[in-house]
Amino acid sequence: KGRAIQNLIQLDRDDKVKAYVTVEDLTDDEFVDSHNIIMATRKGQVKKTSLRAYSRPRVNGILAIGIYEGDELLEAKLTNGKSQIMLAGKSGYAVRFEEEKVREMGRTAMGVRGITLQHAEDEVIGMVVVPDAEEANLLVVSEKGFGKQTPISEYRVTNRGGKGVKTLNVGSKTGNLVSIQRIESVEE
Repeated sequence: KGRAIQNLIQLDRDDKVKAYVTVEDLTDDEFVDSHNIIMATRKGQVKKTSLRAYSRPRVNGILAIGIYEGDELLEAKLTNGKSQIMLAGKSGYAVRFEEEKVREMGRTAMGVRGITLQHAEDEVIGMVVVPDAEEANLLVVSEKGFGKQTPISEYRVTNRGGKGVKTLNVGSKTGNLVSIQRIESVEE
């Protein structure tokens, strides 16, 4: 059946779990020092923090990211320092950049611009981490059930903070983009 998250960690009444990261072993110094946690918010901010900063958790948790008013944490992913990050907005645009373009920050930092959103109602709908030199595809899905699978190599690598490239034509027929996922390439 499982156990309610409130029974495992002490959460404030207003706090909600938005993301979690599976970690092999926080006592392995080599692993902890060679990995980072990348976080993304709905308004396009990204933040990279060394896994070392989270290696001694407390019962009531530790602050992971500062959030601007009206923004919220979307995802958190474990990276190896040599990965590429992809962010997509519901307007159908996606940006791909090197993890190295995001400097390492402390736990309380708010992050830096990862993607420039197309308009005021636009927001980030997902983040994908692409490990170094991996052959994979990107699956994007719209509100009205349309999907598209494209090799990640077709998305050019840019600097963080760009507007990105069109990944799906968003319109009344398709609806807004709702999800992106990395899919392993399959030999046919």
